[in-house]
Amino acid sequence: MSDNNLRAGVVQFLKFNAVGLLNTLIDFAVFTLLHSLGMVYTLAQVISYSAGTANSFILNKKVTFKDRSSKQKGAGRLQLVKFIVLNVAVLGISLLLMHLLTDKLEVPVLLAKVLATFITVIINFFGSRKWVF
Repeated sequence: MSDNNLRAGVVQFLKFNAVGLLNTLIDFAVFTLLHSLGMVYTLAQVISYSAGTANSFILNKKVTFKDRSSKQKGAGRLQLVKFIVLNVAVLGISLLLMHLLTDKLEVPVLLAKVLATFITVIINFFGSRKWVF
C-alpha cells in the first residue's frame, strides 16, 4: 500500500469516526432516555440504533465515502439496501453482545452498551468501506 493510499485510508477512517461520534451521541441519548423511562434495553437499543443509523447513512454518503460513490443509475438505492443489511447485522451483533454482557456476565447495561459500540464501530467501518460505499 502506498503512502498516499495509507493516508487516504486514515483520513477516511477519521471522517468515519467523526460521523460515528455524532451517530453515537444520538444513539446514546435516545437509548439513555428510553431506558431511564423504563423501556427494556433490547427495544431501547433497536430504536436508538435506528436513529443513529439514519443519520449515519446521510453523512457517510455525503462526507466519508463521497469519493467512492458511483454515478450509475440506481447506485444510491443499492447502497441504501446494502447499508440497511449491514446495519441490521451490526444491530444483531450489538444486541447479542449486550445480552451476553448484561444477562450472562452481569455487566451494567450502560457499560455493556459502550463495549458493544466499540466492537461494532470497527465492523461497521470495514463493512461500509468494503461493501456499501
